[in-house]
Amino acid sequence: MGLPKITLSVGGQTITADVAATDETRQKGLMFRTKMAKNEGMLFVFTQLGYHAMWMRNTPINLSVAYMDDQGKILSIHEMEAFNETSHQAAGPARYALEMNAAWFSQHKVKVGDRISGLEKAPKPK
Repeated sequence: MGLPKITLSVGGQTITADVAATDETRQKGLMFRTKMAKNEGMLFVFTQLGYHAMWMRNTPINLSVAYMDDQGKILSIHEMEAFNETSHQAAGPARYALEMNAAWFSQHKVKVGDRISGLEKAPKPK
């Protein structure tokens, strides 16, 4: 069974994201995924606000991650290299993280302080 999907928007772009809202799906993330379509990503929904961090264990594609607060405001954006286990931590208390293909946010001129809309439709975290 696949993950739930959600439609988000930011910077005039529409994103289709798989939703990781359980411990198991958040831990697996995009591990072993070898490609993603142009405007596809993965939305992580956390049970608590926090300085969450991502790494790239077993992830063979370069990614960008944006961390967002409860209102969808982007707190920080990080570029992450395939298979690199360096942690990339949110700059503030985050509820969500959105992983996209490498440089996606910069290519679409999406920056810290912008808001991602559609997050209210995300499944509640477990």
